[in-house]
Amino acid sequence: MTQDPSRPFGRLITAMVTPFAADGSLDADGAGALATYLVDEQRHDALVISGTGGESPTTTDAEKETLLRVVAEAVGDRAKIIAGVGTNNTAHTVELARAAEKAGAHGLLVVTPYYNKPPQAGLVKHFTTVADATGLPILLYDIPHRSGVPIATETLVRLAEHPNIVGVKDAKGDVQATSDVLRRTDLAYYSGEDASTLPWLSVGAVGVVGTSTHFVGVQTKEMIEAYERGDVAAALGLHRQLLPIYTGIFRTQGTILVKAGLKVRGLPAGPVRPPLVDATDAELNQLRQDARAAGVDL
Repeated sequence: MTQDPSRPFGRLITAMVTPFAADGSLDADGAGALATYLVDEQRHDALVISGTGGESPTTTDAEKETLLRVVAEAVGDRAKIIAGVGTNNTAHTVELARAAEKAGAHGLLVVTPYYNKPPQAGLVKHFTTVADATGLPILLYDIPHRSGVPIATETLVRLAEHPNIVGVKDAKGDVQATSDVLRRTDLAYYSGEDASTLPWLSVGAVGVVGTSTHFVGVQTKEMIEAYERGDVAAALGLHRQLLPIYTGIFRTQGTILVKAGLKVRGLPAGPVRPPLVDATDAELNQLRQDARAAGVDL
């Protein structure tokens, strides 16, 4: 599929959960079916496979490769597939990036190395090493509340000079810093927080990498398209309508509630892997209330 170069992966992306069988093993067929549902029924332009929402910390490298191949085959040319390959080990990230390219990924999502808290010079070396390792376009994932380290504005400006680094999944929550990077680079920004999508569009972002968009992809894409055609009132109305599920999906860890909601809808999901735990009845009931408040039935 072709895309506007200013939107290298379209407008609407979801970090897809990874379906597991009841025994906790990978449900490859379920992954293909879920990807098909997200693309064909929820209007996704791209999917992130093996992001944090896909429980990447607890899937093996072999499972990640299987997931990519299955989803790429299921989706075909109807959407782009972005492989989450970020780790806190540069050499391992390079291995995953090369494997993802061979498996058919169209792009890579590379998170800031977590826990070891590298300095900004270390971030530059990490990201450029990965970007040099394949020919795939890369989204940097800036999420300091998980990684422990923000990607500084000057670092982002420097990284934007690399031809393979094309955008950012931005979950830093700093609109001033984001605005400055957008002013100074051609990086495509995707909101990494569902509820920030419309505010981020207003400063130049092009879309979202979402979580609640497993359920409200159609409405979220309508919001983005309304804003782009200048119908700000319609976009604001959808933002306010969807806010209960945009925020409610994170009352506990997002993957937990997405999988709970998918099960209710009869879609592939299965259990989460430890150290995550499945949603309680009370958490599921609250999710259903949040969804109803946003005009969605679960």
